[in-house]
Amino acid sequence: MLPHRQYNCSKCPAYCCSYELIEITDRDLGRLARHFELTEPEAEKRFTRRSDDGESRIMRHRKDRIFGSVCRFLDDTTRQCTIYEGRPAICRTYPGTARCGFYDFLSSERRAQEDPDYVPSFTRR
Repeated sequence: MLPHRQYNCSKCPAYCCSYELIEITDRDLGRLARHFELTEPEAEKRFTRRSDDGESRIMRHRKDRIFGSVCRFLDDTTRQCTIYEGRPAICRTYPGTARCGFYDFLSSERRAQEDPDYVPSFTRR
């Protein structure tokens, strides 16, 4: 059992959704298919792609104003998951510890900027 978590996802711009490789397992694919009432092959084609090395099935991304690229299911306005009940296992267990390194960084930057809503820009050029 994990200790009490020391971060608040609702105060984060969803850094974890910007990970390039959000792996989709067979079980995740089934969950996505059920969530959208699709067959697994349809869900795989619409929502996933193969990693560059061809070893993994990963979530498709879309452009993002903060991180450059994020999971296609991140709401750009609320910065929340639009398929929360159907999200992959890796998202369900992130970060896997009581602390989130990005949240710690973000909290520090917000204190330094004296702005509780400050979000550093990470877009790739």
